Amino acid sequence: MHERLTRSLETCPMVRRGEYHYFINPVSDGIPAVEPALLREIGCAMVRTMDLEGVDRIVVVEAMGIHLGTTLSLMTDIPLTVVRKRFYGLLGEVAVHQATGYSKGELYINGLSAGMRVVIVDDVLSTGGTMVAVLAALEAIRVEVADVCVAIRRGDPEIGRPYRYLVEIEVTDRVKVIGHGP
Repeated sequence: MHERLTRSLETCPMVRRGEYHYFINPVSDGIPAVEPALLREIGCAMVRTMDLEGVDRIVVVEAMGIHLGTTLSLMTDIPLTVVRKRFYGLLGEVAVHQATGYSKGELYINGLSAGMRVVIVDDVLSTGGTMVAVLAALEAIRVEVADVCVAIRRGDPEIGRPYRYLVEIEVTDRVKVIGHGP
């Protein structure tokens, strides 16, 4: 199950940022290359796993959720909204403060409105900081989140709601896939 994703993770290089072990992978970093077969595998798994009934929009966070969301959008014909790191000042723009284990900053949501039904797709869930912030912002603008799915879960982050993941990893001086999502 998820053979390409597992192989890409278990053979990827590692770097350290302070105390944080950071893995370099096509899904999470676009390095060395994001292969079409890997995207198809992830997209097909997400379509099988997620509740897409009546969904108006796929929501992803810039940057590394974009290729996964695009793949899912092409497979389902559900439009894509990218939560950006850049302020545009558009009418209805919502600012989101996010903090993770290795970064913090502002994100901006545009193009969503009350009553919409969305799913959130991302590459990795490790601390949950970004996801919690995005979920709170969507709740504040009364957007219904039908489902959340990430390709890779690192650890056991709590985001205040159930979510789905394709693979679960353990990171030491290397990456080991220790499980597959429910």
